[in-house]
Amino acid sequence: MKTFDQNIISDPRIYEQNRLRAHSSHTTYASFSELVSEESSLKMSLDGVWKFKYSLNPDDAPADFYEADKDVSFWDDIRVPAHIQMEGYDKPQYSNTAYPWDGHEDIVPGQVPIRFNPTADYVTFFRIPDRMKGKRIRISFQGVESGFAIWLNGTYIGYSENSFDPADFDLTDALKDGDNRLAVRVFKFTSGSWCEDQDFYRFSGIYRSVFLYAVPEVNVYDISVISTLDDDFATGCLTVRTQVEGRGSMDIMCTCAGNLSKGGSLTSDSARRVYEKTIDIEDGENEVKIDIAEPSLWSAEEPNLYKVLVTLKDDKGNVQGVIGQYTGFRRFELKDGIMTLNGKRIVFKGVNRHEWNPHTGRVPDREAVLKDILTMKRNNINAIRTCHYPDDTYLYGLCDRYGLYMIAENNMETHGTWDAYYRKLAGKDFILPGDKDEWMDMMLDRVRSCYERDKNHPSILIWSCGNESFGGKVIHEMSKLFKELDPTRLVHYEGIFHDRTYPDTSDMESQMYPSAASIEDFLKKNKDKPFICCEYTHAMGNSCGAMHKYTDLTDREPRYQGGFIW
Repeated sequence: MKTFDQNIISDPRIYEQNRLRAHSSHTTYASFSELVSEESSLKMSLDGVWKFKYSLNPDDAPADFYEADKDVSFWDDIRVPAHIQMEGYDKPQYSNTAYPWDGHEDIVPGQVPIRFNPTADYVTFFRIPDRMKGKRIRISFQGVESGFAIWLNGTYIGYSENSFDPADFDLTDALKDGDNRLAVRVFKFTSGSWCEDQDFYRFSGIYRSVFLYAVPEVNVYDISVISTLDDDFATGCLTVRTQVEGRGSMDIMCTCAGNLSKGGSLTSDSARRVYEKTIDIEDGENEVKIDIAEPSLWSAEEPNLYKVLVTLKDDKGNVQGVIGQYTGFRRFELKDGIMTLNGKRIVFKGVNRHEWNPHTGRVPDREAVLKDILTMKRNNINAIRTCHYPDDTYLYGLCDRYGLYMIAENNMETHGTWDAYYRKLAGKDFILPGDKDEWMDMMLDRVRSCYERDKNHPSILIWSCGNESFGGKVIHEMSKLFKELDPTRLVHYEGIFHDRTYPDTSDMESQMYPSAASIEDFLKKNKDKPFICCEYTHAMGNSCGAMHKYTDLTDREPRYQGGFIW
């Protein structure tokens, strides 16, 4: 595909072009010493100051800005990562259920605003460093809101929608020696924006990091580490599944990394080796099973971690890459209508957490994220629901290390469509994604992206299809895909409360803001599922009264298993 057709931004059937398949969020290092220092010579950040031009809509934007010889020296400068609305372009807009274009342009689901669709054109230049030359070069955008197309040296590379999951592309064939010119066009609104109607500020731009990475001769494209336990929890098994590009050998080592002490440092048994083996690997999928006797279990109270170290070598024995992946042994399951972790009933004392900073919006701030986690632990909070999209990956690693359970929510909310139906402003066929086949592939792609990036985190106990999007066949298929991809976790979706056509979409009854009395009454009549409040005791203003009624209910009713404060 050599050209970009801008009309695809209003076609829900086209949500990517040339984007690489979603994969785990691991980093490949050239050596063990690089892994220890967490500085990979195979990686190059493109964060920094880019050239920038703002336009009111795509038709007003310069048509040829991506051409290799186009002069942009007179353009503005902008930081990457950043929301353009926090850098002086467009304005931050807060909206709960209403879509940003409601009352301004009369459009139907899938269409995008014509007159006002802020369009951001970015250009930056880079050179491939010597350490990365001679290898395939790929680029990763960790978060762009809401859709974007990219060109390298005037060559169209690809397109992606989905504001909260990474998008990777291969740049190799368009690279040249010396300076390379990368051009990116970001659209604030695409057809996918109809499925991103979360209750938050509406931003746009390249707001998470961008980096290049080199692909060694033997490369792990994807790694999956699955932990299982026998019925008495005395023996564990780690299944290490890798998708390999190339062939050679793989050294696998597993160590017990212990858990964080109250002071935040690793315990003394962090270097204890429990497994070592070398295997031959072929291009494609490779799998190793590691049996571990008497594994230390992972929980919020004792977040014991193991580290799987993978060293890739070519046929001559030369190291091509080193990967470290943390994991934990825990069994989360549904038994007799009750959720259990490691054989014991679990109660979620959780909170909903948006990515937010008053100065930078949703741009990740690692220091602030760590402060959030430590504050939660100090206040006996044991769980997070990532409302209502995948957060920056750093959060998930902290939850693994410090011990916080997670409902990992997929990027989907269409509240405005079924709110219009409830208020009799539109028919039921206005609801998205509903039973509409033209939205199916986009939504299943988001499930895969959510799962593949974060599948190795022991802190994730539950996948969530999304938030407040009513019901229908599409969401039911999303739930089925989560279960097919990952039988070790449960699946959550609150929307079955509003539409019970497909009740098995959610493994648990999940409601928002019910009274403690209504929960108790529901559980007397419905005994097949556990019950959680995915949102309750709305913590704004003069709120949080009668909290004790909910906590008392967790002691009295075993199938009420807590909730997540909004």
